[in-house]
Amino acid sequence: MLLRSNNVLKYILLFLIGGFAYGGIEIIFRGYSHISMLAAGGICFILIGLINEVQSGEIALIKQMIISAVIITTVELITGLIVNIWLNLNVWDYSDYPYNLMGQICIYYTVIWFLLSPLAIFMDDYIRYFIMGEKKPRYKII
Repeated sequence: MLLRSNNVLKYILLFLIGGFAYGGIEIIFRGYSHISMLAAGGICFILIGLINEVQSGEIALIKQMIISAVIITTVELITGLIVNIWLNLNVWDYSDYPYNLMGQICIYYTVIWFLLSPLAIFMDDYIRYFIMGEKKPRYKII
């Protein structure tokens, strides 16, 4: 009940869920992660969840996936510029991938984020429905 009436707690919970999920995905695929990925993942998860709130009516799942991939790639670029370029922590480097931008983002991972984005979309929608009492999610594919 507290989450239903307190937006701050709601977004803290969503931030933590998204952050740990993002870090978990990295650990599964790379074998390690970095604390900056908790922040990036939390921000991405909140922004992906806001797609339905900003867009009036039902937005097609495929469109949500495209927007989500752009969101994740943008957050990854900003995080990379801060963490890797400015702070020189060298958490990741995509320089060896084709079509990369400053070694921080590349087309390959944008496609991966597109394919993984339904997990974030569904997880956010059902957390909001079951835990926060928001409206039941409905989906249209196209």
